[in-house]
Parts: sequence; C-alpha cells; structure tokens
Amino acid sequence: METELVENDKYEPLFESRIAKGRLVYRLFSASIFVGIVCVWIYRVIHIPEGGEYGRMGWMGVFGAELWFGIYWVFTQAQRWKPVFRQPFRQTLLKRYGKALPRVDVFVCTADPATEPPMMVVNTVLSAMAYDYPPEKLSVYLSDDAGSELTFYALMEASNFSKQWIPYCKKFNIEPRSPAAYFSSTPDVSSDRDFSHVKKVYEDMKNRIEMACQLGRIPKDEYQKHTGLFSKWDSSSSSKNHAAILQIVIDGREEEAKDSEGHSLPTLVYMGREKRPHYFHNFKAGALNSLIRVSSEISNAPIILTLDCDMYSNDSGSVQDAICFFMDEEKSSNIAFVQFPQSFQNTSKNDLYGGCLRVAYDVEFHGLDGYGGPWYIGTGCFHRREALYGKEFNKAAGNELKSDPPRRTHKNLHEVEESLLELVSCTYEENTQWGYEIGMRYGCLVEDVLTGLAILCKGWKSVYFRPARKAFLGVTATSLDQMLVQQKRWSEGDFQILFSKYSPVRHGLGKLNIGLILSYLPYCLWPPNCFPVLCYSIIPSLYLFKGVPLFPQVSSVWFFPFAYLVVTRLGYSCAEFLWTDGTLLGWWNEQRMWLYKRSSAYLFAFLDTMLKLVGCSNSSTFVISAKVSDEDVCVRYEQEMMEFGSDSPMFTILSSVAMLNLFCFVRAVKKMVTERFVFENVGLQIVLCGVLVLINLPIYNAMFFRKDKGRMPTTVTYKAILVALSACTCFTFL
Repeated sequence: METELVENDKYEPLFESRIAKGRLVYRLFSASIFVGIVCVWIYRVIHIPEGGEYGRMGWMGVFGAELWFGIYWVFTQAQRWKPVFRQPFRQTLLKRYGKALPRVDVFVCTADPATEPPMMVVNTVLSAMAYDYPPEKLSVYLSDDAGSELTFYALMEASNFSKQWIPYCKKFNIEPRSPAAYFSSTPDVSSDRDFSHVKKVYEDMKNRIEMACQLGRIPKDEYQKHTGLFSKWDSSSSSKNHAAILQIVIDGREEEAKDSEGHSLPTLVYMGREKRPHYFHNFKAGALNSLIRVSSEISNAPIILTLDCDMYSNDSGSVQDAICFFMDEEKSSNIAFVQFPQSFQNTSKNDLYGGCLRVAYDVEFHGLDGYGGPWYIGTGCFHRREALYGKEFNKAAGNELKSDPPRRTHKNLHEVEESLLELVSCTYEENTQWGYEIGMRYGCLVEDVLTGLAILCKGWKSVYFRPARKAFLGVTATSLDQMLVQQKRWSEGDFQILFSKYSPVRHGLGKLNIGLILSYLPYCLWPPNCFPVLCYSIIPSLYLFKGVPLFPQVSSVWFFPFAYLVVTRLGYSCAEFLWTDGTLLGWWNEQRMWLYKRSSAYLFAFLDTMLKLVGCSNSSTFVISAKVSDEDVCVRYEQEMMEFGSDSPMFTILSSVAMLNLFCFVRAVKKMVTERFVFENVGLQIVLCGVLVLINLPIYNAMFFRKDKGRMPTTVTYKAILVALSACTCFTFL
C-alpha cells in the first residue's frame, strides 16, 4: 500500500509489545503449588482404604476430583507464563500514513427486535459511523436476521440523525459517540445551543422509533415520508420467512451524501438475508458470511470490524489503535485479527454474576497473546479480510492492505441493490466452501472461536489489546438464569471444538505453539469440570454427615499440603482479582459463580455435547441473550440481589446441593457441641461444608426469606429439600 512516508524518514514502530516482569517469581510460586498438589496425590495413594472398608468409594471419588483439579491447574498456568502487553502509537500512524489509511468495513449484527431493541441497535451503528476516521474510508453494514421493518425504519431515522450527530461529535471531540450513552452521562447544558439542538433532534427520533415499536408497525405518515423504501415488506413476511432485502441507505460515493456541515458521510447499508423455513441459516455465522460477500461488492475494505448490536464504540480512536497493528512494516504481515476485550456498561458495583470476566480479559488473554493466539470472541474484533477468506499466511506476499472499491457498472443504486440480492439468498452457499473453508465456520455454537482457531492454523497470528479507555461497551446478563444459559452455550461450544476438525489438540499440533494449545485447553474443558466440582461439593459433606473422615486429621503432617493449597490458591486468586480493579466482594461473587457455573451450566453443556456425539440429539439452537430486562429485575440487580424467579432445572440442582450442605453442616456443628475430637478428625470437611453453606447464602435467602418476584419458585424449593433429605437419609443406612 502507498505509505506517503516522508523522504529519508526512519522506521518507527507503530506498536510495541512488552512481556510482563516477575515471571520467574511467579514460576517459583507455581512450582511450590505443584509440589503441594503432588503431596496431596501421594497422601491419597498411600492412605487408600482397604477393599471393603467403609469410605473407600468416597475416598476414590475425592481422589479422582483432586487428580482432575491438579491437571487442570497445570493447563491454566500456561496462560500465565508469558503475558504480553501491547501499546499502539496513533500519532506515528497518522504521521506516516496520512491519507493512505486502509478502508474499514464495520459489521453490526442483530437478530430479534424484541430482545435487541432497534433503538439500541442504531445507537451502536451511530457510534461506529462517528469514528475518528476518514468517512470516505468507512462503511457500516447492519445485518438484520429478523428482516424487521421496525429495525429498518430505525436505521432510516438514524441515517438522517447522523447528519447532525457526526459533525457535532467531531466539532466537540466528544466521547462516547453512542448518543444514548453520551446524553445519559452528560448533564443538560441549556446554555449550550449545539448540545440542546442535537439532544432535541435525538429525543424526537427516539420517540418516533419507540412509538413504532410499541405499535408493532410503522405509522402511516412515516410510510409516506419514506415512499417506496418499505416495498420489500408485505403481510406474509416474518422473522423466519422473508425475502432478501438490501438497501444502501447512504452511499458514501455520492455527492449528496453530506452531513449538515458539508462533509462526507460514511456508507451505510442495511441487509436482511433471505430466510425460509426449510433452509438452515447458520445463525450469526451465516449473517456475517453474507455481509462479507455483500461488502466485497460495495466497499471491499481490507479491514473488517465485527460488532454485536449492543456493543457500542466507547472510544472513537480505537479504530486507529487497531490499524496500528496491521500497518507496521516489520511486525504486521502475519497478524490476522486484533481482539479487544468485552466490557459492559451495566455491571453492578461488585459484578454480581461475574459477567465482566475480569481475570480472563485482564490476565489470561494477555497470556494467550504471548503465544500469538488470543481467541476471536465474536465482537470488538478487527479482521484482515483475506484471512477471513481462508487464505493461508504467506510471508512472501508482504503486508498489502490496498484494495480499491469495486467499480460500479450499474446506472443507479436500485440496480446495484438488485444485483447483490443473490449473494444473500438462502441457496447461495449450496455446494460451496462458505462456512467450511471460507468465511465464518459453521457447525459450532461458538462460531467465532472456531473461526479464529481455523485462521491461526493457517499460519496467521492474532493480537489482544486492552486499552486504558474501554473501546467497546455492551450489556451483560442481569439475572442468574440469563448468565447460566449464556455460560452453557459458551462452554458447550468450546467443548465441541475439542472434537471438531479444528481441535487444538489434533489439528493444532505442529501448527500452533504448544503453550498456546495448553492455554486453550482450560476453555475447551470447561464442561467436564462439572463432575469433580459436584463430587467435591457432595461427597465430603455426605461423609461428614456420618462422621467418616476423607481428609487428614488437623494434627497430622499431611494436613499442611491441603492447608497450603487452600490458602495459596484462594490468596492468589483474590490478589489477581483485586489487581484487575475488582473488589473484595466482587471476588467473593466470582467464587460463587465459579461454583454455580460448574455445578449446573457446565453439566448440561457436557450432557448435550455427548448426546450430539452419539447421535441422540442433532438439534442446533442459538439462544439470543436478552439485551433488555424488566424494570424490577434491573432494580434488584442494582441492589445486588440475585435473580432466581424462573423454574429452571439448573436452579433445582443448585438448590439441592445447597440444601444438602446445609443439612450436613448443621449435623456436624451439633456433633461438635456434644462430642469431643470431632473437629480433629473431620475438620477440613467441616470447613469445606461451611464454606459451601456460606457461598450459598443467596440461595437460602431466596428459598425461605424473600417475598419479591426474584425469589426461588416454591416448586424448586420443595424439590430441593426432598432431594437433599432423601440423599442424607439413604446415605445414613448405607
């Protein structure tokens, strides 16, 4: 690509990579923990009860869980051995490349106007249109899988508002550039005429869009205002059965595509791919592949940014940061994508449901970056187009990012739109490599992770960048049910990858760094974690109920390896969480969610995956996470009261285990009061059971004390008590 470098200008890097200090100290610390793990294993082996001796089966179950925990812990250490931190240099980029910056296409995906309100969608679109980037080099595409005229109407309104909004953003250099986020975080300044005018125009637009959504249709006067634009919709159209729709709402090449101050506007395109009941549409992956094809005929930018519809741009300069990683003359040729972390605007003070994934994004992904392979996580990711097309990395090809927009051979926009409809038909991909060797990969619940892995196996590298100012902000789950369903999908998808064509173990060997393969395994092995966690949550408590020890006595020398592991692991986990700007209560919530996810969501993910592998289930479902919640749910979330309100089978499991531990703990405390040496013999089991009771306090509160709609359903409470009592009673007579 033309670089417009100043003559005799020396090479200046566009980004730097810094390996974290203190790795030797951490490795010594890890070695000490591993020694403790080995000591625990040795204790288990040399103290196995004799055949026929009571407690042998429980002992073997706990030993199996501890073997798994130890091996799994080794895999997690690979994520911490070589963390890398990146820093791009925006000013150097602008200085060196000037007007020769590459073009960028932004893909925004939505699928359901009920769970993803059109107003939220267009705020994300507007934030992308207002990037601090040459507008003639920026194109924004909205994929609407529901083919909703409400979403299209909202986009039309937003396109008109953008003529006021974009110049306002650039004139005053405001952040963030999502109108909803900006106006909600900025106090009214009645004396500021520009602010008052833009806010009034925005509120008028918002009222029109929300009125249409409440009515469920476009008002007649609005139909007349946009004559002919809604002709693609008819009474037979539905979210699962509609014709292909493609509208170039703003054509950045046209002279009339100007804002209120006469500056060019970015290209804006609406796409609703054809959907028919008898054709499988491959969910978000299919939508992104349609966008890749359509954009190649309209703008064909060499860089593509993918965004979820709730994930608005929080930093207008983040696109320049990403481009730095693609444009460095010496270090960028093999970089396929740049992943930013997911961040959320509605997180409670102490992150009630652990949705921020602080340790994953602030620690583990930097470790993956050290091996050149952070995951692609579906949103907030900038891609090299040629890598998405399935091209293998070729060092000899250089770092060419120049590609001209396709030449227009049609006389008007309508003809252009009609010529592209075939690309988004439901039969276009038949007998092609789309979804298998080209574009987003199909056949997995986490199509984004699978696609990134396939790209890395072709010789490319990826980069992870966590800026000081969060680049994107979205919406996280506000109820426990939402969080567990989301975790089930993620964990099930990651587990599927382990058995797929692109398994990091089978396919990745010889193509990926061994440290990277080890770093991927903790994610791929999320679902099997359910069994050792459930074993450790149930077996020691049941044996405590009968007074049978499964751990060394408190006065035994073997007590110290167990105590050391507990103190060091929890202490380090807490320190790591606090280092990521979390709170102490937030860390405690993280431990609770660690237990809940592994006891319920991961169990169902494991069972579903196994059923599919043996052919007992071939269903493919993609649950769209709701982006809006009832007002009372939001109030309880802000007050950090856990939401249980639904009769979910996951809640039945969590409640049953919680009640089982409560019964066992109460019996143990009673024995400690009436009998001697109880703590000496089963002290570790009492502590473990007590911690489980403490961590389950929100469940007990929801079962017995709360009266609001977020309490545990009565049927779940009865089932949990019955299961727990039955387990304790049956175990007593064994």
